[in-house]
Amino acid sequence: MTSTNALPFPYSVKRHGTTLANCDVEPVSTPGCIQSHGMLLVAHPVALIVTQVSDNCAQWIACGVDEVLGKPLATILGEAATQRISALIAGQTLEGNPTYISTLRVAGMPDDAEALDISVHLAGGLLIVELEPTGREHLGSVSERDYYSRVKTTMARLRASPTLATFCQAIAEELRTTTGLDRAMVYRFHADDSGEVVADAHAPDLHSWFGLRFPASDFPKPAREIFKRIGVRPLPDARGALCELVPLLDPASGAPLDMTYCALRGASVMYTEYLNNMGVAATLTMPLMRDGALWGLIICHHYTATVMPYHQRAAAEFIGQVASLEIDSVEARENVQYQHRIDEVHHSVMAHAAVRSDMVALIEASDTPERSDLLDGIEADGVALLHRDQWLMLGQTPSVPQLRLLAVWVRQQLLRDGRDRYLVASDALGSLFAPAASYADKASGLLAIAMSRSSQGELLLWFRSEQKQVFNWSGNPYDKPMGTGPHGAHLTPRRSFDLWQEEVRGSAQPWKQVEIDAALKLRQWIADMVITRAERLDQINVDLTRSNDELDAFAYVAGHDLKEPLRGIYKNAYHIKEELSAGNGLGEAHGERLDLMMRLTLRMDNLLDALLNVARIGRVGLDYEEVDLAAVVTEALEMLGSRLTDGALEVRVPRAMPQMTCDRARVREVFANLISNALKYNDKPHPWIEIGYLDADGVVPQVFYVRDNGIGIESRHRERVFQIFKRLHPRDAFGGGAGAGLAIVRKLVEQHHGRIWFDAQPGVGSTFYFTLEEDAVAASGVGHE
Repeated sequence: MTSTNALPFPYSVKRHGTTLANCDVEPVSTPGCIQSHGMLLVAHPVALIVTQVSDNCAQWIACGVDEVLGKPLATILGEAATQRISALIAGQTLEGNPTYISTLRVAGMPDDAEALDISVHLAGGLLIVELEPTGREHLGSVSERDYYSRVKTTMARLRASPTLATFCQAIAEELRTTTGLDRAMVYRFHADDSGEVVADAHAPDLHSWFGLRFPASDFPKPAREIFKRIGVRPLPDARGALCELVPLLDPASGAPLDMTYCALRGASVMYTEYLNNMGVAATLTMPLMRDGALWGLIICHHYTATVMPYHQRAAAEFIGQVASLEIDSVEARENVQYQHRIDEVHHSVMAHAAVRSDMVALIEASDTPERSDLLDGIEADGVALLHRDQWLMLGQTPSVPQLRLLAVWVRQQLLRDGRDRYLVASDALGSLFAPAASYADKASGLLAIAMSRSSQGELLLWFRSEQKQVFNWSGNPYDKPMGTGPHGAHLTPRRSFDLWQEEVRGSAQPWKQVEIDAALKLRQWIADMVITRAERLDQINVDLTRSNDELDAFAYVAGHDLKEPLRGIYKNAYHIKEELSAGNGLGEAHGERLDLMMRLTLRMDNLLDALLNVARIGRVGLDYEEVDLAAVVTEALEMLGSRLTDGALEVRVPRAMPQMTCDRARVREVFANLISNALKYNDKPHPWIEIGYLDADGVVPQVFYVRDNGIGIESRHRERVFQIFKRLHPRDAFGGGAGAGLAIVRKLVEQHHGRIWFDAQPGVGSTFYFTLEEDAVAASGVGHE
């Protein structure tokens, strides 16, 4: 309500309704009048003494205004009805909640008068009592139970509606059947507060209003605000007289009566003239609410004045409330099939991009019926991808120079409010970004997602072409006629409702919420794919680095270790040949040279075997099975044969080894190499080796170890010992060898997704620890190579 300084005060729509020049300032909640087909009383909710009354009270109870004001409510309604009202007031259920009390005959009513329906509610600290004829004669044989059955049938039909269009039409048809009025419509508000008839059920002799649009001024803001708060608005006679409250202001507070929730609330003169111009004599209107906002209205028209009894209105109000609750559900039902189709398409596109391991594949057109592309998902005329500063397009899109400018604007929108926003959507791009007006035929609608808000980040944009729309208005929406009344010029409702067509350009079909949600979901999938790809590249780089290190080691072996015995063989063979060429026979020295050549040949053979073994590990997959590690350790010890029985070696296994899923042969080789190393590098008179595992204590994976009391290892050699052919001692010390054993062990452990490390103290001993990760597929009982 606007300030009282802008309006005649105390205000009465009966006296002042024709003086207003702006509908938006009319105090529709405090009209100071009621419709003449009923009577209204106002009382203090504690004392229950009448403080205001409508000036037509004598028509209903044969008592004048002066005889009613100041009287106890019980003298008018009777003790039973008054006691029930008191109980409801005490229960705090009447605030803004009109409640039916009873149907009765009050004192002073004419003998032939129809009984009155009594309803009450609280507003602004006052008790408001409304009295209306029951309308039983008008309803004939219709009972309250008939309305209950009617509402049950309506609810079942609404909940079975598969689309929003069928849902709205069902509302209109059911309301017309329930009320018996000439027309019932569902009217939906647009973003600019104009509205459109989206469903119409009417008498056979009436033409359809389906698709007609009405300007925002036809439902001024004060009226829209009231409909957010009430459940039903009856107006049984638009041409009926108005009756003022006496006094117009509350005697105690001096304030006008808030009649927002009154069924008898007097209607705006502007509204009744508007209805008269349309030829409508009676209306019944229910709001359709969604998420606290006014989504639309259910509007019923009748072309003669009629009776709208309380129970009929209650049934219509209940249908409107059920419809409000069901709007979300029916739109969800309508969208679910579309959503599933979009998801299937996006899954197909993502699968193709994942196989190609390239974001560019997202924008490739489908070349087979089995594969979808992005234009098969979200309904659009074109799509473009910005990737690594290159534009890739599919379908109908702006040009590359136009896209570059558009990308700058999109990023500005993403950064505009400083929050994490990754989507821009518009169905009238040219109105927001002026350069887009030149290519409205290709891109009036834009739906854009960004992988990041970086100025170099990827963008994915869908486009919809301009949709030239012809709006069918009920009369010219821009015509605002003025009239002259007793107080000068004032705004009057338009008189023409003939079809008036308007062509609207520069806009596209609006993006649905399901499409916006699907775009954001696709963004997340793309981000996950990029992250997965980055992780895969990281692993490839790690593997490549390791492969390069191994190649470097191989090059070192080929250039040094393998050439060294070859040079020795060549040198000794050359000397023998020189001696033979000189005619000298082979003596003892030559035999020593031949022995050395044989030893060098064996060393070279061992080096080549070690190289081949290391190379083989990387190429052959693992054969997982359930393995008893106790048996594996026994087999590893048996492989070393007599080397374990020579001397006084003690082998300790503190407790039984566990079972796990692994490659039996490879794990046996791990244990055999570690045991062999522990045996080889031991100079103690009483050597021992311990094989076991650590207590898990919730730690996963299990840690195994091989411990000895040998020569130990200096900490500075923690990495060197695992490098191929990197010996820490002279070639022939501790029995010689190629120096590949621990390198092989590390590769075998890493093949099991484990790791290996050691703790050692020179002269005291070493402990090598390692883990083995169970393969997820193998652990479930499915083997693989």
